[in-house]
Amino acid sequence: MRLTEEPAGPDPEGCRGTSAEEDAKWLQWVTQQFKNIAGKDREINRQEFKRALNVKESFFAERFFTLFDSDGNGTITLEELQEALTLLTRGNPMDKLKFLFQVYDVDGEGSSWARAGASAGLLQGCLSSALPHVSPCSPGTGSGSIDPDELRTVLRSCLRESAISLPEEKLDQLTLALFQSADKDGSGAITFDELRDELQQFPGVMENLTISAACWLTPPANRRPLHRPRPLTAAYWHNHRNQLLCLATYTGLQVLLFVLAANAHRALGASIMVAKGCGQCLNFNCSFIAVLMLRRCLTWLRATWLTQVLPLDYVIQFHQLMGYMVVGLSLVHTVAHVVNFALLAQSEASPFQFWELLLTTRPGIGWVHGSASPTGVALLLLLLLMVICSSPCVRRSGHFQVFYWTHLSYLPLWILLILHGPNFWKWLLVPGILFLLEKAMGLIKSRMAPLSIVEVNLLPSKVTHLIIQRPPLFHYRPGDYLYLNIPTIARYEWHPFTISSAPEQKDTMELHIRSQGQWTNRLYESFKVSDPVGCDSKRLSRSLRMRRSQRRPQASEMSSENHRFCNIKCYIDGPYGTSTRRIFASEHAVLIGAGIGITPFASILQSIMHRHQKRKHVCPSCQHSWMEGLQDQDMKLHKVDFIWINRDQRSFEWFVSLLTKLEMDQAQEAQDDHFLELHMYMTSALGKNDMKAIGLQMALDLLAKKEKKDSITGLQTRTQPGRPDWSKVFQKVAAAKKGKVQVFFCGSPALAKVLKGHCEQFGFRFFQENF
Repeated sequence: MRLTEEPAGPDPEGCRGTSAEEDAKWLQWVTQQFKNIAGKDREINRQEFKRALNVKESFFAERFFTLFDSDGNGTITLEELQEALTLLTRGNPMDKLKFLFQVYDVDGEGSSWARAGASAGLLQGCLSSALPHVSPCSPGTGSGSIDPDELRTVLRSCLRESAISLPEEKLDQLTLALFQSADKDGSGAITFDELRDELQQFPGVMENLTISAACWLTPPANRRPLHRPRPLTAAYWHNHRNQLLCLATYTGLQVLLFVLAANAHRALGASIMVAKGCGQCLNFNCSFIAVLMLRRCLTWLRATWLTQVLPLDYVIQFHQLMGYMVVGLSLVHTVAHVVNFALLAQSEASPFQFWELLLTTRPGIGWVHGSASPTGVALLLLLLLMVICSSPCVRRSGHFQVFYWTHLSYLPLWILLILHGPNFWKWLLVPGILFLLEKAMGLIKSRMAPLSIVEVNLLPSKVTHLIIQRPPLFHYRPGDYLYLNIPTIARYEWHPFTISSAPEQKDTMELHIRSQGQWTNRLYESFKVSDPVGCDSKRLSRSLRMRRSQRRPQASEMSSENHRFCNIKCYIDGPYGTSTRRIFASEHAVLIGAGIGITPFASILQSIMHRHQKRKHVCPSCQHSWMEGLQDQDMKLHKVDFIWINRDQRSFEWFVSLLTKLEMDQAQEAQDDHFLELHMYMTSALGKNDMKAIGLQMALDLLAKKEKKDSITGLQTRTQPGRPDWSKVFQKVAAAKKGKVQVFFCGSPALAKVLKGHCEQFGFRFFQENF
């Protein structure tokens, strides 16, 4: 058992400003866990302590164990643990600062840790020039001070603990920046007083020293779900009024159809009334469900005033809801008829048996050769098959083709419905014609001429970056998506992907596809091989390099083995609009992308900055710049905040060149006047409230201030460790007072729920990217 397994432990979200009562509960909990691990001897050794602490880098486990082991016998007793943890939970900030200093002062127990992994070249040369009176080869200064090698060892361990990979030269620069800043007297060693004075220059770090040991010595647990505001509050209504009104209208219509049909057959008994009522509701649902999949019509509606009334961003959810309603109504409709058939079979006046009424055409039930009963059974089985194969466990477990082919059974389903119900064709007439016209138009446009995938980049985290020939008259808006078909991967499969290039980019368009399913994995692996079909690292390079040089900078410069010029054929269907089209009509837009969720915003950010630069005027005499707000009637934006959350460091390489270009576009503007603000978060990095990362975050801040760029991404924007504190983020957005705030998110559904809850609290409109 490890110290972090029990759910009774403290929640890291509550670490800010923990009370003495909470610290006491945490200390009691740790004591109980210690007893479970220690066993009869009431002691734990070094290995047991490492497993219990569950840290990635054993350096910190070693240091904590050594400091807790006050008698130095190689084990920790319950009394030693309680004494150390009581000091950290109930001690003042100075006591905790002394503990931090002891963690960094590693040569008190010998110099092996301080010498492990230290480079013999660049760091010592830098320190020799900066501190000429200190010999780079001198041994550690002993307990009571921190020398450069000790600090470098600690920072190296901090980097590993935070899953940050930097070259040795950058580690030397971080060490030098922090060491020179802290070593005020130039003695070649950092004393306790110097470390204390250095920490006082970072108010956030000093504030975090008051945080209890519960946040220092336990890994982050799963976050508790945000308490959602109660429905029908003003904030909830603000974000959901269109959906609620549409749902209420739909429910009222179902009730009305059921009552009218049941009332018309009240003379035939209760079972017939229920069957006919459900049948009338099924007529509507089975025909209108096609309307929700008319993507071209829905994209056209987004350009009209109806987008303010209809919940167009939730058509997929309504499609799923209507599908479940069809199954439920069908079951009730079938059960009602089964009851009626059972009553008829028991009647002496009926010449037919129960199974004949249920499965044959002999009774003559129905308007086409008495086929109502057998077609009804076939319809029910087909519906159940579609629902089962549409479940997430099938779609997301590598069996997309099962979902795809069974979902195409809507065509035989409609045919059976026409044969089954005498009035269904009337309900289907208009939606069916629109559906068939849209499908025919899409098929003609997508198959009219194949396009070429002219360039491929394989990016970190198994992301495939495709550059595709842009067909003539293919007009799209930022954030739109298309359906992609690559016959060499799967001849009949079409998958939706957001267009990550801006509409202003001519000749080509770009897609960033993360490998998360069977088709996307096959796509990535097909380009990973040394010589995929249709690809050559040199072929077409002369003609395409010139075109490539004219495009905007790509996500990152890839090596030749990860970058190829190609001529693979593909087909596209689209473009189709999403909720992100509302961004340009916003006043203050907050764009939040999680991982590859940045894809729609890559196109949007490029287009926003293009339009922003068009509105910008500069006086040729005095170089004074001002913005012309009336030049672009389609863009009302006053402020854009872009927040990108990534799990690891390499994921930032996807679009770092684009973000660098966006920063350069605003280089001449004052920091407080930036139209676009970038906010980068790396969740694997330990935050400043973690003792294992305090020194690293200080060094990163100092070096970023010196070099005017972040060491992790190379951007001017500093990468923040951990997850955003959404309350503080939205408080800052509200305080900016740049107009009505609208939040646009693309990422995991779990984070979407958290953000939606915060938006309801602050009165912001929330929009989520949905396919």
